[in-house]
Amino acid sequence: MDSRQSDLEELAARVGALLLTNGQRLATAESCTGGWVGECLTAIAGSSAWFDRGYITYSNQAKVDLLGVEPATLAAHGAVSEATAAAMASGAQRASRADWALAITGVAGPGGGSPARPVGTVCFAWAGPDDVLACETQRFTGDRRAIRAQSVAHALFGLLSRATQLGA
Repeated sequence: MDSRQSDLEELAARVGALLLTNGQRLATAESCTGGWVGECLTAIAGSSAWFDRGYITYSNQAKVDLLGVEPATLAAHGAVSEATAAAMASGAQRASRADWALAITGVAGPGGGSPARPVGTVCFAWAGPDDVLACETQRFTGDRRAIRAQSVAHALFGLLSRATQLGA
């Protein structure tokens, strides 16, 4: 295991400890990361106490079928958009027993980019208690693996930050 993976698992453990302390659970909705967040979370012994489920919705149809993303959202904004990420997070939260849901959708490369959404563009959303819903877009650099790893880290850091603020 490379150090990046161990760093990601350490971050996942911090997320899990906070969720456990707060008596909360998490669901994930991943596209370009293909379940890597879920892998990091389930690498933590005892994660079943705070990790409810993960959705890998790589295709647009999976986003519609499993998370309830509206086809009109995909048509108007595209799969790599904050609107789609928000719908993914909200759908994962609604379809699970989780207090929190995070969503990731992006262009990891090496192909698939466009002038509007170049390779490395990744959109995130976090849905939480009390109707919390936050979205953002990041542009990462590197090869496919580096972009995906940065996406996993950003999603977990984003959740840690938001869950800490809400729990404070």
